[in-house]
Amino acid sequence: MMDEQQPGHVWLSRLQGEWTSESHADMGPDQAPCVTRGRERVIGLGGLWVVCEGDAQTPDGSPMQSRMTLGYDPEQQCFVGTWVCSVMSRIWSYTGYLDGSERELVLDCEGPSFKGDGTTARYQDVIAWVSDAERTLTSRVLQDDGSWQVFMTATYRRAA
Repeated sequence: MMDEQQPGHVWLSRLQGEWTSESHADMGPDQAPCVTRGRERVIGLGGLWVVCEGDAQTPDGSPMQSRMTLGYDPEQQCFVGTWVCSVMSRIWSYTGYLDGSERELVLDCEGPSFKGDGTTARYQDVIAWVSDAERTLTSRVLQDDGSWQVFMTATYRRAA
């Protein structure tokens, strides 16, 4: 049994290629944001998945590798995926959807709260197209008042 490519798979295929990145992470109150640079290689897997292979730095300058898998599940009618990195033992599982403009892919997940109290929190990673050669990734966490607090933004540009 072979699945047929759906419009969601086509949307993801635009991510394929070589990218450079610059990210800005919120390091907490009264601290300057941490700025890091990296590279990402996005490859297709059978026209149904993309695998994003990232290399960047942690705030202390140590190397970090990450892997994101993204696909579209026609049965669930949503995007699905995972994210892991070399400095964290947790696997993040995504379910997602395109916004009304189909310019943004919103990926929902749950994970440990920044509060450090053993509770979990809701998170979103949002991939947004600026142009065919530029996209952003915004990471945010749901606050108690129902608002989303951005804690990391990254800009990706196609490598020449």
